[in-house]
Amino acid sequence: MAASIYEIGDVPPLGEIPARMYAQVIRPERFGEPEKAFQIEEIDVPEIGPNDALVLVMAAGINYNNVWAARGVPIDVTKVHARFGEPADFHIGGSDASGVVYAVGSDVTNVKVGDHVVIHCGQWDVEAGTDGEDPMFDPSFRIWGYESNWGSFAQFTKVQGHQCMPKAPHLTWEGAAAPTLVGATAYRMLHGWPPNEVAAGDAVLIWGGAGGLGSMATQIAALAGAEPVAVVSSDDKVEFCKKLGAVGVINRKNFDHWGMLPHWTDNDAFNTWLGGAKKFGKAFWDALGDKRSPAIVFEHPGESTVPTSIFMCDTGGMVVICAGTSGYNAVVDLRYLWMRQKRFQGSHFANDEQAYAFNDLVVQGKIDPCLGRVFTFEGISEAHQLMSENRHPEGNMAALVSAKTEGRTG
Repeated sequence: MAASIYEIGDVPPLGEIPARMYAQVIRPERFGEPEKAFQIEEIDVPEIGPNDALVLVMAAGINYNNVWAARGVPIDVTKVHARFGEPADFHIGGSDASGVVYAVGSDVTNVKVGDHVVIHCGQWDVEAGTDGEDPMFDPSFRIWGYESNWGSFAQFTKVQGHQCMPKAPHLTWEGAAAPTLVGATAYRMLHGWPPNEVAAGDAVLIWGGAGGLGSMATQIAALAGAEPVAVVSSDDKVEFCKKLGAVGVINRKNFDHWGMLPHWTDNDAFNTWLGGAKKFGKAFWDALGDKRSPAIVFEHPGESTVPTSIFMCDTGGMVVICAGTSGYNAVVDLRYLWMRQKRFQGSHFANDEQAYAFNDLVVQGKIDPCLGRVFTFEGISEAHQLMSENRHPEGNMAALVSAKTEGRTG
């Protein structure tokens, strides 16, 4: 007789699905700091539909989106779940995973029970389709494990079949779980916006070079033959970025002009800011070893850095942004946009083609997941608290779920 629930680290026989599972759960009444918002609970294992797969989670990646989920800002994600007919009284986060397929819906053809997979976080209305358009622009698009429920911080997760991609055989469960969200996001940012696609010889400015997004972006740019310059917050991160392919590194703590752009009529304040931006531009030239402006600026801090990014970007170049970790009010000097014909492009995760293209690089061993630290299942709240306080390690983080020990490949 099948067990009704298995303990963390105990793997059910292939294809055997218990009625209940353990999950790290966020509830609206606990919104706040991640260390208190996440709690382990018993939850029903979700039922799958014809286009879905049920995956036993071996390891889960840690991303900033579930810091937001824990706090309930900028949105209450449980209210989003309700719009899609999912349970609205709790949230199971986690938007990266490695695992084993335990069940598939009748219309799923790309994976079968027993396959070892990694999961990308893009979901949309598969049945309705997107009329050949990029599904990222479809109103039904959402991020699994953030805007949808049943993420990877549980023993089982419910995903759409197309989200399941081959796991790199050479990687451990935790290594495979770590890079997909940030890596596919970075891939779309750098390869998804023609004609401003990263190319050989391009100078590229990458903010947060030692973080999850930045570490992936640096490698993707270097693989394209570009010359990435990474921005970091301390000198001890310089060598890490150079090992990933950065031709130079800038410590942002050496500059103090960050923040929203002063009004152009305030001559003194604006000139002070401009002096700081020019000083940063000189540092970029020194790091690059050439007096060239970046063809692409890889943005995600937002409010504190966008004015400098737009100032720095080359004529005809692109500032591409996927987040606003320092704030959402990005004030820009429009003169630089229209006179220099620069592009300020928003970008959000990736479609199947882009996610699979990134995963192919991982499978081929061309991308290092940059796994900085591994947590236990119980430590998922701690991992998000560290991320919330910007005390997390270089690269990416992951947590073991059904994998008992680190270092085993699957």
